[in-house]
Amino acid sequence: MPFELGLTVAWEKMDRKHVWFVMEKLNYRLSKSLSDLNGTDPYIHKGTVEGVFREMGNAFVRKKGPSVSQMWNIYREVRKQIPGILRLCGARSAFEARAFQEISYAANVAAEKIVG
Repeated sequence: MPFELGLTVAWEKMDRKHVWFVMEKLNYRLSKSLSDLNGTDPYIHKGTVEGVFREMGNAFVRKKGPSVSQMWNIYREVRKQIPGILRLCGARSAFEARAFQEISYAANVAAEKIVG
C-alpha cells in the first residue's frame, strides 16, 4: 500500500503529533519497493500472526495498549466469529467492505471485553 503509506508520511510532516510504523513481512523488501523510506526501520513480522503481535508490541511499547497475550485472546475471539460474519454479509472475503467493517466492530467489542 505505497499510496496510503505516502499519505501517512505526508500527514506526519504536516502534524508532528502523528506517529506511524511500517510492518513488513520480509526484511529488506521495503528498501526495494519504497526507497524514499530508507532510514525507516520496519518491523519485520515474517507473515505470521505471532510475528505481527510481537512487532506490534515492539512498535507500541511507549503506548498503553494490549499485551501480546491479550492480542492473542482478542484474535481468537474474533477468529471464531468470522465465518458467521461472512455468512451474514454474504461475503466471500474478510476484506469486502461490509465484512471488514463488521469484523472491525467485533474486534473492538472483544478488545473492550478483554482489555477493558
